[in-house]
Amino acid sequence: MFDLLLASLGALLALFVIGTMVYLYVQDVTQEKHAVLRNFPLVGHLRYFFERLGEYFRQYFFLGDREEMPFDRATRSWVYRMAKNEGGIIGFGSTYRIHESGALIFVNAPFPVLDEEQQPSPALMIGEGYCATPFAGRSLVNISAMSFGAISRPAVRALSRGAASAGCWLDTGEGGLSPGHLDGGCDIIFQIGTAKYGVRDENGHLSDPRLCELAAQATVRAFEIKLSQGAKPGKGGVLLGNKVTPEIAAIRGIPEGRDSLSPNRHRDIADIDQLLDLVEHVRALTGKPVGVKTAIGGDQFLRDLAAAVARRGLQAAPDFLTIDGGEGGSGAAPQALADHMALSIDEALPLVVDALIASGLRDRIRVIAAGQLVTPARVAWALAAGADFVNTARGFMFALGCIQALRCHTNTCPTGVTTHDPRLQRGLVVEDKAARVASYCRNMNKEVEMIAHSCGLPHARGLRREHVRIVQPSGQSVALDVLRPYPTRRESGPGNGHAARPPLVPASPV
Repeated sequence: MFDLLLASLGALLALFVIGTMVYLYVQDVTQEKHAVLRNFPLVGHLRYFFERLGEYFRQYFFLGDREEMPFDRATRSWVYRMAKNEGGIIGFGSTYRIHESGALIFVNAPFPVLDEEQQPSPALMIGEGYCATPFAGRSLVNISAMSFGAISRPAVRALSRGAASAGCWLDTGEGGLSPGHLDGGCDIIFQIGTAKYGVRDENGHLSDPRLCELAAQATVRAFEIKLSQGAKPGKGGVLLGNKVTPEIAAIRGIPEGRDSLSPNRHRDIADIDQLLDLVEHVRALTGKPVGVKTAIGGDQFLRDLAAAVARRGLQAAPDFLTIDGGEGGSGAAPQALADHMALSIDEALPLVVDALIASGLRDRIRVIAAGQLVTPARVAWALAAGADFVNTARGFMFALGCIQALRCHTNTCPTGVTTHDPRLQRGLVVEDKAARVASYCRNMNKEVEMIAHSCGLPHARGLRREHVRIVQPSGQSVALDVLRPYPTRRESGPGNGHAARPPLVPASPV
């Protein structure tokens, strides 16, 4: 009897499999969208199956440690080790291609700084002399803009707690201020995006009462007006409807379950003067520093900015500029813009710093650099090129456990970082990941300082262009100050080019 039952079940299963194959065969040969399936029914499905799996096989089995994009395995492993406090020690030599064009080489001093001669990098004041409540940026490395919505609630909470422990700031991104941002009590830079999420009225316009409410939060240290971001200059933020939960909809002031598409620019900002009008308005209303975030496509924006500040006075200038390279971007973006729009941070950062020096604005405006700056070497390069601080988003995503699955926009992130599926979020344990965020930040600062000490400097804020060399296509390296010499400072300009640099504030190591 039992054998007869098994035989019957086997026959039913065989009929089901045969019926399914017949159905798929008929469907394949009659459909008109896919030539492969029409010509090779059933077997053609293998092609699409292996295509979907291809990127994962390449990541884990076929690509070398220095080949994968956007971040290779060696870089990710470095970040993971720093986040886990496992150190950056390797054996038997580096796999870094030191002879390849673009490679970074730092100029070691014959007599490096002894341990007892080393000093912590001083904090830098932002907005001092131009707003009621300036604040001190203590960490060289900080958490770049990632909106709640683009990343999950536990990810935001872990970032907030980790940032508070390490002493760095957390940029909210354009999605508004959530309870998760306040969870750890860290310094917060509130980003005002093109849709004014979190600071908009019922008509979508900037709300002064809402700005005052946010400014009353003690941990909100500054405001950042976002013109554009490196992943998609010329297009606003994109959050697909499957990630717009009731909580996110309430924080942003938008309908639940519908795509959140920000305008490609602020409707109330069409030129430099309108931008500076908003900078001065927000600063006067909140009493806090106000900066501008933008990707750079050339020097016209900087020329216009310098000319406008020369007319209006130094009080009209933004307190900081966050420069995002075209290689930046942790969220969803059209490939045409992600691949081809805006200068890389390697070109944009020196261009911006040079323009500020030449116009006499460098002492007035702090410069924050972003764009794949996830390793100590890249951070040290940015400081040498002229940045005051570095922001990174994907570096901290790796610290949270990101495995570069490239599913950020699909709500299916396997590590819980960019999904709102409670089942997947369960994998992200806030306490553990907060500790890793803090460790990554501390170890990044520590290793940047180590590079500076090897260059003969007491701390990393002494890094200059002469301390780094860039390998050329010939295989020979050239000093950065030769490739990008410091410009001559013009005598005419804002404040006649004589604005005093805000003083450094001594700070303990972070």
